[in-house]
Amino acid sequence: MMDDDKKSPPKRLIHKDIQATLAINPEDYSLQVSANRLASLRYAVAGWLHMLRYQKNTRIQAVASVAVFTVSFWLAIPPHDLAIIILTVAMVWMAEFVNAAVEAAINLASAEFHPMAKVGKDVAAATVLLGVVTSIVIGLLILGPPLWERLT
Repeated sequence: MMDDDKKSPPKRLIHKDIQATLAINPEDYSLQVSANRLASLRYAVAGWLHMLRYQKNTRIQAVASVAVFTVSFWLAIPPHDLAIIILTVAMVWMAEFVNAAVEAAINLASAEFHPMAKVGKDVAAATVLLGVVTSIVIGLLILGPPLWERLT
């Protein structure tokens, strides 16, 4: 016989850990909140320009990107292949941006050397390295054969 006096708690649709995260409003912890979408766009452009001004690897990346797109158009690669090249270049740019953001946050959080800060920075840098190596392989697979054919 079941005890009808005891009722089981209602089942949650969303786990309490997820609910706890969803209850956190980032505006309560942010010094600066975008007033509108145009302001958000300006902040993003400012971040990109900051990268070009202060991160020498990003300037090298810009030159490499222009070179890859120039070769792609010169070879008249098919649109599908061009889309893959665009995604690959964007992946490397995004990895570089995330790397810089992680490094900035770690520098802000830890003024002195800490082994875990080093790990965080090194792992973020490895993300860029992985993106670059992957983009080189993809570039060779897509651009290599038509470039070889054009040059021989």
